[in-house]
Amino acid sequence: MKISKLLLILVVLLVVGMTTVASADAFETWLKRVAEPYKDVTIRGISESTPPSKTVLKEIVPKFEELTGINVEFEPTSWDAMYTKSVADMVRGSGIYDFVYVEQDIVYSYLQKNWLTDLTKFKEENAGLTWPDFSFDDFTNFIDNYKGTDNGHVFGVPFEAFLKVYTYRKDLFNDPEIKKEFKEEYGWELRPAKTWDEYKQIAKFFYDYGQENDLDLYGHAAQAKNHPCLGYSLVETYWPAVGIYNWGIDLETMRAANGTLNSDVAKEQLQLFIDLLNYAPPAVRTYTWDGVAAAMASGKVAQAMIYGENVGWIGTDSEQSKVVGKIGVALPPTKPGVIEEAEAGEGYIGYYDGGAFAIPYSSKKKEAAWLFLQYVAKKENALVLAEKGSAVTQKSVLNEMVGSDLDKQLDGYFTLMAEKGKLFRGAPPFPFHKLLMEGPYLKWISAAVAGEVSVEEAIEKLTKEVDNNIVKLGY
Repeated sequence: MKISKLLLILVVLLVVGMTTVASADAFETWLKRVAEPYKDVTIRGISESTPPSKTVLKEIVPKFEELTGINVEFEPTSWDAMYTKSVADMVRGSGIYDFVYVEQDIVYSYLQKNWLTDLTKFKEENAGLTWPDFSFDDFTNFIDNYKGTDNGHVFGVPFEAFLKVYTYRKDLFNDPEIKKEFKEEYGWELRPAKTWDEYKQIAKFFYDYGQENDLDLYGHAAQAKNHPCLGYSLVETYWPAVGIYNWGIDLETMRAANGTLNSDVAKEQLQLFIDLLNYAPPAVRTYTWDGVAAAMASGKVAQAMIYGENVGWIGTDSEQSKVVGKIGVALPPTKPGVIEEAEAGEGYIGYYDGGAFAIPYSSKKKEAAWLFLQYVAKKENALVLAEKGSAVTQKSVLNEMVGSDLDKQLDGYFTLMAEKGKLFRGAPPFPFHKLLMEGPYLKWISAAVAGEVSVEEAIEKLTKEVDNNIVKLGY
């Protein structure tokens, strides 16, 4: 009886495996056939140089080119260059790019300006160029960020999505001597911080520990350069964790003064952000998007909030990381009650970020670009993006990653994403996102961090300027 059951299980697994391979082969056979009219056509794309984007360039583009004969000129670059180049192209309608990276937080501006191709409509009108099994339904709820508000149509195909998580050095946190020394000093067992007071104590402890033992070790890191990333530090991570949602703006009245931006809690958290820099590496004020991840990978930092797209390579790539197999992940520290608000759908504890490939309205090669977007989203390629960039956008892929060897190696990152992802949220639906962030938010937060003004003055002036800007925009 036991042997029969075992044989049945083996047969089922074999059939599932054969079906998956057959499906992949069928897709590639279909793609090669429908791509024939576009052979030797060149499509151009641009993206931020994220780990998943680099994986697309190195592993997915070459296979697509070989299979279809379509040439892909794909440029992963800095966020600033990506944004400037793609926007300039869409403003002019010049059609330089056939697919562009659209980050979750900026999509609402693009939608308001009608810069993106309606992919739901394009899919319906080009049924012959759409793989019959391709469906937006398999994507996680992250795809909702790329839907138009009027009809729910999709304007981008997500290829990366990740949480900004609390990442820490398990080897340090579990070291018996360190644990003993920490408890003697602070009176509680060393573990990932659950509150920001605990986080600060841990940061100070490891900073002092590094200094006392002449180690290149620090207790904290943050994206703290005078750059838009600085403002994002607060609105993505530090403020939501204490109940300051939607950048402190009341979405009903569309006013910051009626929201929580100039609350005592917001001011206290900005002061905490500044104080924590005392326990970070000396170069922390030069860190932008990837500086924190690099610091963690170098072994210099005991804990930090890190974009999940970096968790994979930090935890597995020994050529780039000195802490392979040593990192743990956890929920961000929060103020009491914030997790409960997030569970009730009334708030969120941190940032759910990512990006999609969209086809600009101005592209002259939409058909070939659409074939490429489907190829990137193919499950086999989506699994590669999950493995190399710890970025998951499809339900079927996330289900496969949960409990996998990689998941275990990354301390259950994919399990955390599956079970707790609902507690995180992307940026609010502001069409004026970039205007506010590169204007008043960056101006006053950077002034406070630089010590040019007090936290009190920075927040009060920030709130006033945010409301003035929103009024001028007609809200």
